[in-house]
Amino acid sequence: MYVRQVTELSVKGAHIVMQAAIAKAEAMGVPQCIAIVDRGGNLMLFERMDGAKLHSQFSAIQKAYTAVSAKTSTGQLPTDLGMGIALATDNRFACIAGGMPIIIDGTLVGAIGVGSGTDEEDVEVAQAGIDALNTAIKAG
Repeated sequence: MYVRQVTELSVKGAHIVMQAAIAKAEAMGVPQCIAIVDRGGNLMLFERMDGAKLHSQFSAIQKAYTAVSAKTSTGQLPTDLGMGIALATDNRFACIAGGMPIIIDGTLVGAIGVGSGTDEEDVEVAQAGIDALNTAIKAG
């Protein structure tokens, strides 16, 4: 076969993820940097909330890129291995938590990366965004 059909995250879908992630971060009182990438790791949306750490803009984007590239959440590798991969990829691999793949019906469509809080806060905000997209899809 010479062509294939793929399911992709739309900009509208990315906005649902972003809006829910921002709402969760606001409810938690934790300003965040939030990045959403498509299935190819291309940045679709980025938001640096007022008060979020400046350097977290870079880690949020890298977390999203790593999650879509590795097809798994970030921060799960042993520290030595994660650091080794980060060095080998010119720091294109994030070994800290806060990046999560966006999987719809078993298909990887993108990822979200969140940074500026603790690992647990970053993951909670990312999950809220993904949950909102799944809810919107089910509602039709």
